[in-house]
Amino acid sequence: MLSIRDIHTYYGPIEALRGVSLEVNAGEIVTLVGSNGAGKSTLLMSICGNPQPRQGSVHFDGRDITGRPTFEIIRMGIAHAPEGRRIFPRMTVLENLQMGAGLADPSKFDEDLGRVFALFPILKDRVGQRGGTLSGGEQQMLAIARSLMARPRLLLLDEPSLGLAPMIVRQIFKVIGDINREQGVTVLLVEQNAFHALRLAHRGYVMVNGRITLSGTGRELLANPEVRAAYLEGGHAA
Repeated sequence: MLSIRDIHTYYGPIEALRGVSLEVNAGEIVTLVGSNGAGKSTLLMSICGNPQPRQGSVHFDGRDITGRPTFEIIRMGIAHAPEGRRIFPRMTVLENLQMGAGLADPSKFDEDLGRVFALFPILKDRVGQRGGTLSGGEQQMLAIARSLMARPRLLLLDEPSLGLAPMIVRQIFKVIGDINREQGVTVLLVEQNAFHALRLAHRGYVMVNGRITLSGTGRELLANPEVRAAYLEGGHAA
């Protein structure tokens, strides 16, 4: 479904991605783990066309989407829930979800609303509440729900567990699994919580300093001594 081939992305003169290649097959959850500053978020943004890679290519469903504007990429079936949630704090929950559905078929809005409320019942209870007054966990749920309102076939999730309490983290990861299994949405997940992410993933990649250094199944990477030393360190109970 997604094929990234030797992309190089820059911020001015600084090379953030240095020849990154990876594949995401339809129906998979693929996890990308790495430390802060490794280039994980830049990769997701490069897929969506902002910033655009200077070299290499991004293919989605066999079509070269490199250099296309972001709105065209979204219309093709890719949605991005960015790091830090970035909801519209002064808008209500419903208004945030309406924003997410802006490029989707309006005749499907009520159906899609019911679908995200089934995943996140608390959002139905908060439907008229401003996004900025929600808890951190509720804001993350809203960010994911807003992305799903676009009816994506590929969902890019950037650090969905960041800053959340352990109980909420487990809930978020369960929902990601449900989205994949029950709704057939393919997921590319960027996470620092390597234990939960790799346990959930079909396959994974490790990124260090803008390069992919390891790849394998989720189980293989969980068992890898380098991954355990660098990213687990007993923190799997988080």
